[in-house]
Amino acid sequence: MEKKTPIFDKVSPDLLEAMPYQYIGKDIDVNIQTEEFTCLCPWTGLPDYALLSISYIPNELVIELKSLKMYLQSFRMVGMVHESVVNKITDDLSSIIKPKKMFVELRFGIRGGIETTVSRQIEDKNVKKS
Repeated sequence: MEKKTPIFDKVSPDLLEAMPYQYIGKDIDVNIQTEEFTCLCPWTGLPDYALLSISYIPNELVIELKSLKMYLQSFRMVGMVHESVVNKITDDLSSIIKPKKMFVELRFGIRGGIETTVSRQIEDKNVKKS
């Protein structure tokens, strides 16, 4: 089996892997958090650090955590504005696991006296509620 590792000059959604959710029809909240998220400021090239929180209700799949860790590391050397980061993570994760509901939030550390929090919530209106 080929070992997947991040390429540090681009975001790599192909690193993400899903696993079957064994309790289809039973809604649970999956909450994932890390203080180690980094990307680069697209104007200065300086690192941006963020507390990343991901919450979702699975439908049929859940995200495999090692693959998520590798995917998140692929942002490390990529210049992106905060709003693009939250949209990219939400789009990539939701396209892989197709959750009933997902909320992604990044709280970026203070830079120049400003702390930024960006978030996005999605909900699949076509999925039956349990």
